[in-house]
Amino acid sequence: MNFTTIRWDRDEGVLVLLDQTRLPGEVVYAHCRDIESVAEAIKGLKVRGAPAIGVAAAYGVVLGVRKSGADEYLSFSREVDEAVDLLAATRPTAVNLFWALERMRRTALEQREAPVEDIKRALLREAEAIQSEDERTCRLIGEHGAAMLRSGQSVLTHCNAGALATSGVGTALAVVYQAHNEGKRVHVYADETRPVLQGARLTAWELAQAGVGVTLICDSMAAQVMKEGRIDCVIVGADRVAANGDVANKIGTYGVAVLADAHDVPLYVAAPFSSIDLSIESGSEIPIEVRNAAEISQGPGGRNAPEEVEVYNPAFDVTPARYVSAIITERGVARRPYAESLAALSHHAWQPAATG
Repeated sequence: MNFTTIRWDRDEGVLVLLDQTRLPGEVVYAHCRDIESVAEAIKGLKVRGAPAIGVAAAYGVVLGVRKSGADEYLSFSREVDEAVDLLAATRPTAVNLFWALERMRRTALEQREAPVEDIKRALLREAEAIQSEDERTCRLIGEHGAAMLRSGQSVLTHCNAGALATSGVGTALAVVYQAHNEGKRVHVYADETRPVLQGARLTAWELAQAGVGVTLICDSMAAQVMKEGRIDCVIVGADRVAANGDVANKIGTYGVAVLADAHDVPLYVAAPFSSIDLSIESGSEIPIEVRNAAEISQGPGGRNAPEEVEVYNPAFDVTPARYVSAIITERGVARRPYAESLAALSHHAWQPAATG
C-alpha cells in the first residue's frame, strides 16, 4: 500500500492517522497529540474499522497519561481509568475498542510495582504490540481466506474492511489481496454503503490503489447483480461476533446476507478473533450505535430531506448466524455450529494458514 492508515511517531510522540473523512479527494494525515484528539478522530470517523479503532485507542491511552505527574500507582491508575473511560465512550459496537482498552488497563495493573515512568513506557510497548499483532492477524486472515477463492471469481463486499480499517492489509479485503498476490484473478463489486459511502469513498479507492479490479454499485443494485450471476461470494468484515455466530457489521450487511441466501451465494465474514465476543450469547445483546441524523439528511451536495422529517440512523445491523457460511479468523475458519467452532478456536494459538 502507498498509504499508512495509522502510525506512531516515536520522535514526536504523536499518533498519525490517515483522515478518512477526506478521501478520496484528498490524502491528509491528522496528527493527534492528546487523548481528546484521538477520541474525536474515532467518533468523527477520521479513523474507523474495528481493528484500527482498537489500535488508535491503545495509543490514545498512552497520550492520555503521558503528562501525568502521579508519583505512585494508585493515583496513576485513576488517570488510566479516566483515559479508558473517555475512549470507551466513542463507539459502542466495535468490541475491539474495549478489548484493546482492557489490555492497556491490565498492563498498567501488571506493572503496579514499577515506577510510574516505567509504567508509561510499558503502556507504549503494549500499544505497539497491539498494532504489530493486528498486522500479523491481517496477513493470516488473508491466507486462510484466499484458500477459499478460485481464480476468475467475483466478490461482493459491503463497507470497508481493508487496509483503511486496520493497521495491516485488512480483514475482508486481506482475502482479496492475498488471492491477488497468489496470481488469482479476483474482481470486487463494492457496495457504495450508505449513508457515509465507505464502499464508494474508501473500498473502491484502496482497491484501485492496489491494482485490484473493482466495480462500484449502489446498495440497491446488489440483488440484481446477484441475479445476473456476477457474484460468486460475499466477504464482509465484522465489528462484533456473538458466541452463536451472529455478526454485527455496517448497516446494510443484514440485507446483503438475506439477498445472498436467496441467490445461493455464500457469505463469509473475515474478522480478527478479538472481534469474537464469547461473553454474549447472541446478536440481540450487541449494542447498536445510532449516529447523527445529518449523515442521512445532509449529503455532500447539501440537504437531502426536509428539516422537519425525523431520521433514524443506526450505524450497524446484526446478521443472524444462519446466513453466515463461514467466519475467517487468524486462528482458522469457523463453520456452523458456531457456538462449538468459535469456542474451539478460542483455545487455539495462532497457526499459519494451510497451503495448497
